[in-house]
Amino acid sequence: MAERFQSDPLELPAPEHRITRVDLVVYDIDPGRGSYEGRVFIGKKPPAGAGPDHDSYAGSFYVFGHGDCWGEEGHCDVPPARDPFDLRLPHHLEPHVAIVTVTDHIRGLIEAGTTAAPVTVAAHAADGSAVETLAFTKLRLLTYA
Repeated sequence: MAERFQSDPLELPAPEHRITRVDLVVYDIDPGRGSYEGRVFIGKKPPAGAGPDHDSYAGSFYVFGHGDCWGEEGHCDVPPARDPFDLRLPHHLEPHVAIVTVTDHIRGLIEAGTTAAPVTVAAHAADGSAVETLAFTKLRLLTYA
């Protein structure tokens, strides 16, 4: 678990590429801890506690964390495998994916001549304080023509 993650610079589309949408996809988010807002910053590194008013803020995703298990025995055990035809919702502790649409922010970076930019994700509780609940395996910038 971490409070903050910073990627290596991600390559941005060249100005001549016409993009209609850009998504930042965050994979395998662990919902097993507390709830938090994952604030996404693309470009210059934000200071601790930065919010939507910071220049590099691009959007947020939200995790409704699980915390301690209060159910019956086995309630919080993630099934080892699921049948592909099982139409039930995923188990509440299975890792999930967040998609943050960052089109306008990326367009602004491209127009300013930026060719690559790091992504910072910072976890914040509802009161705005930093929390060490951030856990995911990878992120990807997807562009659509």
